[in-house]
Amino acid sequence: MPSKQSKAVKKHWAAARLAFERPEAERPDTESADDAWGGLTAEPRGVDYIETDAGGLPAMWAVPKGSAEDRVLLCMHGGGFVSGSMYSHRKMFGHLAKTTRVRALIFDYRLALEHLHPAQVDDATAVYRWLLEQGISADHIAFSGDSAGGGLAVTTQLRARERGLPLPAATMLFSPWVDMEAVGESYQTNRDRDAFFSTDVVRGLVGIYLGEGGDARDPLANPLYADLSGLGPVHIQVGGDEVLLDDARRLEEHASKAGVDVRLQVFPEMQHTFQMAAGRAPEADEAIRAMADWVRPKLGL
Repeated sequence: MPSKQSKAVKKHWAAARLAFERPEAERPDTESADDAWGGLTAEPRGVDYIETDAGGLPAMWAVPKGSAEDRVLLCMHGGGFVSGSMYSHRKMFGHLAKTTRVRALIFDYRLALEHLHPAQVDDATAVYRWLLEQGISADHIAFSGDSAGGGLAVTTQLRARERGLPLPAATMLFSPWVDMEAVGESYQTNRDRDAFFSTDVVRGLVGIYLGEGGDARDPLANPLYADLSGLGPVHIQVGGDEVLLDDARRLEEHASKAGVDVRLQVFPEMQHTFQMAAGRAPEADEAIRAMADWVRPKLGL
């Protein structure tokens, strides 16, 4: 049975679904939506936030007290590529940084409709290149992302590999969105359990992200069609009640076949990106601790 605090995540997604179904002129603006999203997360104590410019993009350091300075989590926010920001996700990634005891770099990438794929992949790759240029070695960097940011945390590595950049030590994914065709079986089996997502919603977001005539099997958009060999260890977490459950399962299977060391955790009765309730819900805190415990040795800590 989900905790009362985790039920707030489901209420959030149910409210988002109602807002999404309104006429466009009546929908909340992006800033209001980000405030509602970030409101799910408790403020992590002992974390300072420092805004910066990272490779020409707005970014923010989350710096826990006493954290290692030579290890970094590069964090990519979700939001279906149409919303979300470093502000909406700073607290969740702040909890992850604090529990891991390293710094996190959270950044804003260009959003659709104004900027179609692969602008987001290129932005994330530019930030990663900038981080390397700051003297942080690749084996001291772990990628993390939720939802759209989870998929981006994978596809950015593919773009980085294309450009001859070294790959990060590890990857942590929260409810990654990777299936641009929206054909996973869980779209049907969890149809009545997921408070927000559905086949129609996801395919609508795909159309916005890829644009007219976009290729849903482009490996830089859909890593289920990519060569994942050579990637470092991957830890995936997903809620048992979300329609994107099979995104996580299929990514785990595809990565494993490519020889990647991959771990999948399914949290029963949890919604999409339930980790946003960090600091409030025990399930979210458990998930954050599991990620932190897993990644520390991957970073040599």
